[in-house]
Amino acid sequence: MAHYNRLSEVVYDEKLTCRRFRVKILRIYPFNSYITGSGPHWVYVLADEDGTKMEMTIYDVYGDRYRGLEKQEGKWVEIFRVEVDHAYSGFNGAKSPFRLTSMSDTQVHIIDPLNNQLYFDFKSIHEIPHISNMDRNYPIDIMGVLFNTEAHFDNPERPKMVFYIRDNIESQIKCVATGHHAYAFREGFQNRGGRGEVIVVLKMWRLETEGGLSDFRFNPLLPEVEEFMQSLLRSDTYVQRHGAIGPL
Repeated sequence: MAHYNRLSEVVYDEKLTCRRFRVKILRIYPFNSYITGSGPHWVYVLADEDGTKMEMTIYDVYGDRYRGLEKQEGKWVEIFRVEVDHAYSGFNGAKSPFRLTSMSDTQVHIIDPLNNQLYFDFKSIHEIPHISNMDRNYPIDIMGVLFNTEAHFDNPERPKMVFYIRDNIESQIKCVATGHHAYAFREGFQNRGGRGEVIVVLKMWRLETEGGLSDFRFNPLLPEVEEFMQSLLRSDTYVQRHGAIGPL
């Protein structure tokens, strides 16, 4: 039976390349190198069965070998023969000192899911002002009650959706969705249906700047959302009167 490495066990060793991982692709996003002018390259944010997260970079020189893989977000894959490098400075999609890098003989195969976990790591809204400068280099997951929206679509080149969410102890935060995220948010909000409070789950959002990793869900079926709804029912007078609408 094949031995699989865990992301938590990764150490930097330039001579060691025969590693084998089974991981879930949480997010995929392109980037271009401002230094070499090359790209687009692809960054995959991965999580193993234990929930440890790490990025993997696939450079455009190997693009033909992995064509179509960028459409497999949410799938489980097996990765064999991959290099380990130190993580880049600045913003990263995963909180890890290392990153994986594809080589000419790296193999990536889609496999059956190992579980149905989504690997959220929720932060409370009232925690956000106290997040350290170091941790601001990583995306966060948060949820809250949507209580105000502002649509800015006058400029088609810079569409923007501003919205505000709060928790169950009256902490609140302003959020901004831009580009195609703005249109997706507006469409999802308009099509939500029903009455009552809307709970928004924000996955992999970047603090203070408008990043490209963001995802959002309206009233998703998650244990954390159910627990949050129950806390609102105990403490929020509006929800006590009108309820929170069912999952979409």
